[in-house]
Amino acid sequence: MWNPETYLNFADHRGRPFFELLARIGARTPRRVVDLGCGPGNLTETLTQRWPGAQVEALDSSPEMVAAARERGVDARVGAIEDWQPTPDTDVVISNAALQWVPSHRELIVAWVQSLPAGAWLAFQVPGNFDSPSHRAVRTVARSEAFADALRDMPWRDAHQVDDPLDYAGLLTDAGCTVDAWETTYVHELTGETPVLDWITGTALTQVRSRLDDTAWQRYREAIIPLLAEAYPRRPDGITFFPFRRVFVVAQIR
Repeated sequence: MWNPETYLNFADHRGRPFFELLARIGARTPRRVVDLGCGPGNLTETLTQRWPGAQVEALDSSPEMVAAARERGVDARVGAIEDWQPTPDTDVVISNAALQWVPSHRELIVAWVQSLPAGAWLAFQVPGNFDSPSHRAVRTVARSEAFADALRDMPWRDAHQVDDPLDYAGLLTDAGCTVDAWETTYVHELTGETPVLDWITGTALTQVRSRLDDTAWQRYREAIIPLLAEAYPRRPDGITFFPFRRVFVVAQIR
């Protein structure tokens, strides 16, 4: 289960890639702008400011996130990204940190390109940190004897979950696009007693949390805290630096 309040604890850090992605989209007066994986809608609502004449469509698989987005006035609906198809007037498609959850996203983006009108834009950003110490710690604790039964068949995401910018550029160029692809490693400055755990609780650990009762979840937290503290030590001034690699792609259909 996704928790909008937990996710929004790091809204500034999570929002920065969205705006950097948005800055590379050259659409001037799009008819329809679609946000796939809109989350709690705090970023989606800025699309109406960028393109006030556009119809903004929003989609997320989490009912909790969609409810939060609707409270902000975003016209969001519950649905799977895999099932979404563009309407003929779709001129901009944006997906911020959502396609990594969709194993078939490579085939999907090619299919979308084939359905979108000439001149339309497809822009997405995905985390590229699945082999980082934080994710390795998540898997290490989950595979320990205490949690092996509850988390045995967990569909873990690894480094192959997403591609490098070069691979996406080749895929979408071959599909008939002009492509701008790059990667950035942010060094987030976090504070608090367990800042990295707090961060991944809102994203990477959502599936783990959904399979554990409250007691088991507390034990899991206690087991992962020292691993994260070793990987991401807190400085004497109380700051913890958290490197986070992200992959960006902006494509325009020729």
